[in-house]
Amino acid sequence: MEPVYRSAIVASRLMFAVQGLRVTVDGAEHVPRDGGAVLAANHIGYLDFIFAGLAARPAGRLVRFMAKQEVFAHPVAGPLMRGMRHIPVDRTAGAASFRAAVRALRDGEMVGVFPEATISRSFELKEFKSGTVQMAAAAGVPIVPVAIWGSQRLWTKDHPKRLGRSGVPIALRAGPPIEVGRREVELAGERLRAELTALLHAAQQGYPPLPPSEAAFCPARLGGRAPSPAEAARLDEAEAERRAAR
Repeated sequence: MEPVYRSAIVASRLMFAVQGLRVTVDGAEHVPRDGGAVLAANHIGYLDFIFAGLAARPAGRLVRFMAKQEVFAHPVAGPLMRGMRHIPVDRTAGAASFRAAVRALRDGEMVGVFPEATISRSFELKEFKSGTVQMAAAAGVPIVPVAIWGSQRLWTKDHPKRLGRSGVPIALRAGPPIEVGRREVELAGERLRAELTALLHAAQQGYPPLPPSEAAFCPARLGGRAPSPAEAARLDEAEAERRAAR
């Protein structure tokens, strides 16, 4: 029994009810009910870590997410993150967080990661970091791909928050576990990207059409006004330069 995590789940459900959110989970049967596993999700909004964890709830699993160190330094969020046993990531020295994640996986935990590392402004998949498949290989556990769609309409980069009663649908799709051999890291990475792409496209195809006023939350590939992947990359680079200057 984990009082902090359970309390956070109750609070999240209350928040969803107040906002009128409609969350659907497809493929929950693919989430292992026990044993270590990496839950790998795409990243399109600031609340993705909450929604991604819902994909594991039907299996009765709690997910330990890897999150940037700055979140743990926050006076309110920090104690909650530590209480839920999430894993801090120092982007300038990630070896310690990698080891912590592998230990958790070997102990039978489910560890949540976003292979893109940052939010995708284009709402398409960005380049994946290799750590996801490397930690799965090191711990000898599978990767469960999970696609999220709809969360960008609530709170994402370059757009104001929309946390009132919106009735926004949130679609989650989990795919079959991907086994990772120690000598198959590159192949597993390619398969993870292919599986997550297919899941994301399926979630988008089954999602209600966005109103014209929300075209900015739809990928250019689907006729929306979101930046193309190339444009998004330029925006990311400019953001990184500003951060470095600060």
